[in-house]
Amino acid sequence: MTDAQTGRRASSLRQRDFRLLIIGKTFGWMALHMMMVAIAYQVYDRTGDVMNLAYIGLATFAPAIGFALITGYVADRFDRRLVLVVTYGIIFVGAVLLYLYTASGMEAVWPVFAILALEGTGRAFHQPAVNSLVPNLVPAESFPNAVAWHSTINKITQMVGPALGGILYLSGPEIVYVTAAVGLLIALIMTAFIRTRTEIGQREPTTFATLLAGLRYVYNKKIIFGAITLDMMVVLLGGVTALFPVFAKDILDAGSAGAGFLRSAMAGGALVSGIMLTQITLERWVGKIMFGTVVVFGICTIAFGLSDILWVSLLAMAILGATDMVSVNIRSTLMQIATPNEMRGRVSAVSSVFTGASNEIGEFRAGAMAAAMGAVPAVLVGGVGSLLVAAVCWRAFPQLAKVERFDQDL
Repeated sequence: MTDAQTGRRASSLRQRDFRLLIIGKTFGWMALHMMMVAIAYQVYDRTGDVMNLAYIGLATFAPAIGFALITGYVADRFDRRLVLVVTYGIIFVGAVLLYLYTASGMEAVWPVFAILALEGTGRAFHQPAVNSLVPNLVPAESFPNAVAWHSTINKITQMVGPALGGILYLSGPEIVYVTAAVGLLIALIMTAFIRTRTEIGQREPTTFATLLAGLRYVYNKKIIFGAITLDMMVVLLGGVTALFPVFAKDILDAGSAGAGFLRSAMAGGALVSGIMLTQITLERWVGKIMFGTVVVFGICTIAFGLSDILWVSLLAMAILGATDMVSVNIRSTLMQIATPNEMRGRVSAVSSVFTGASNEIGEFRAGAMAAAMGAVPAVLVGGVGSLLVAAVCWRAFPQLAKVERFDQDL
């Protein structure tokens, strides 16, 4: 490997502000994933009601819907760095409240949903701000590399956070929430040291049309609309993370650590493919590769649903995570390249609502369906549905399937 090749593969990491963003994201999102695995297992262990797992997803996602029209506008009209600092602060408060709730010994579950709604508010504003800030921190030629590193860090946190949360949970959920609060405080400080300012000098009037501009842009840009729709529908139907506590406790007999390891296996597979994406550039068949990963996603979901052996379930989740990482990377890169800077916040907000719907409402779908027909049938229906969605989107968005490279005219 030549020095020039090594430089290209780490070009974005040479930018000081991007490094600070990545460090903050590592600590902050690791803390978030620690909390999420602890909350899910704590609630299910305390109540034994799988519907409460569905309500966890709904409470987390509800703010993204409620603030859908303004999260992107805030990211486009205010300093994105400052927006991130505030969001880390909100999630930090949520971690402290979860500790206080647990330490108090309160039996009622509704305060957990209220705290999750608060944290969901922070997450709703965080995603558009961080996604639209990344292009401002690196040169244009380093942007695909920055997306790959940013996506890889996301997966590292999704791998380490749940595993660490599951292990720490053995000493009590209070330990998880205190540790998470420390991580979020570090994230807040690192982000505050970013020097880049992104406030827009010439502000448009705040009208309903301005707020809807991101949605209108996404709908008219069929490649972006197709990529987001494909991702949303597949994870909405095929998402299984909400049922990890059920599978870990009742089917795999692996306990809270097993629930954390299932999340970590999925993120671990994603990490491997993410690291590979930082070292290579997809130069052919970008659209076809995205559809191929969706097919593998569906097959792995079905395999997980049929398995009652821990290592088989872990392997299925690892492969699923690896393919999902490729799909996420392609979608994120296409969206940012095809969007002008002044629109990135609002377009990212639309994407966040779509992906939030797929993740959180997908968890609600999985929990509700598991309550109605059992956990295994709920997973199998989701896996088959993912394969059907891939076939429908192939016909509905032929422009997406025809995308060859990231540098072509989008």
